[in-house]
Amino acid sequence: MTISVLVADDQAMVRAGFAALLDAQEDVRVVGQAADGAEAVALSARLNPDVVLMDVRMPELDGIAATRRILGPAYPAAHVPRILMLTTFDIDDYVYDALEAGASGFLLKDALPEDLVHAVRVVAAGDALLAPSVTRRMIEHFAARRPRAGRAAAMLGELTEREREVLTLIGGGRSNAEIAADLFISEQTVKTHVGKVLAKLGARDRVQAVIFAYDAGLVEPAG
Repeated sequence: MTISVLVADDQAMVRAGFAALLDAQEDVRVVGQAADGAEAVALSARLNPDVVLMDVRMPELDGIAATRRILGPAYPAAHVPRILMLTTFDIDDYVYDALEAGASGFLLKDALPEDLVHAVRVVAAGDALLAPSVTRRMIEHFAARRPRAGRAAAMLGELTEREREVLTLIGGGRSNAEIAADLFISEQTVKTHVGKVLAKLGARDRVQAVIFAYDAGLVEPAG
């Protein structure tokens, strides 16, 4: 399967560099480039990419607002892409907002080329929470500053005891294999539980599940 990608960045040389790197991969095809968030939204709806590589800080419409529009109910295309955020900061309020809005993860712009290619493949496959140690640190940073979400705590009642256990482990950054080992169940059973947790919480992916776990108090920020 070929992964179609839209690259959105306000710096022409950065866009061209990312596009050249990704186009050089046998399983990736860059279908378009956008210089700002508004153009990213328009091209995404027209070109139907699998992944949008979205810079956080852009003119006209920033990457956060563009992400909200693409992942929002008014998005005009039936095929909704996955959003991979790009930032020069590993701790950034805007990135946290993007993850909450439904972005599948983020990557620092100074990451190695192979990390970018891997990230695109992971996001296209439906996974999330890229660079777990950095992403988890960022979530902890902002979860410690935010008031606890009462709605999140109330929604826990929709989960079974086992599903709460799985959600807690997801919030701690555990992989499916690690959760299976911790709970002495099969990895396929874990996948089933994860799917039910995401469906009950209305979460797009594991990133939103992690944020929910912090908001509900299942996981406490370190330190």
